[in-house]
Amino acid sequence: MSAPAPEAGKLSSPIVPPVSAPEANAKAASIEVTEKALKRIRAAMKKENVSAEQGGLRLGITGGGCSGLSYNIRFDSQPRDRDRVWEFEQEGERVRVFVDPKSFLYLSGMILDFEETIMRQGFNFINPHSTKSCGCGSSFSA
Repeated sequence: MSAPAPEAGKLSSPIVPPVSAPEANAKAASIEVTEKALKRIRAAMKKENVSAEQGGLRLGITGGGCSGLSYNIRFDSQPRDRDRVWEFEQEGERVRVFVDPKSFLYLSGMILDFEETIMRQGFNFINPHSTKSCGCGSSFSA
């Protein structure tokens, strides 16, 4: 995770539409991922030997951090029973994103981007629920 996220209009690459998304309010309350973020997720999944058929990227929120809530990003071997699951496709390869119901309250409508500059590189959470974030970009208030 990196410094404060750019505005939605200043993404590093275009957003990739999901191939599949949760049925209930999927369009109104979605998770979006940019092309660069998907490329990085796919590369990391291969490096970590995470199966694209069963596993995926888990996005979550925990209490803590300098602004009150912290972003979590990790790989998981499979979705949990109540997870919302999005599936994205890029260059013939699929990536699934898992979000638990509690975290989804804070992540609905967000865009996951990946920024790579000479000064820094990392995932940016462009979150419409964030009212304040810390300098490192890994925690926020809602």
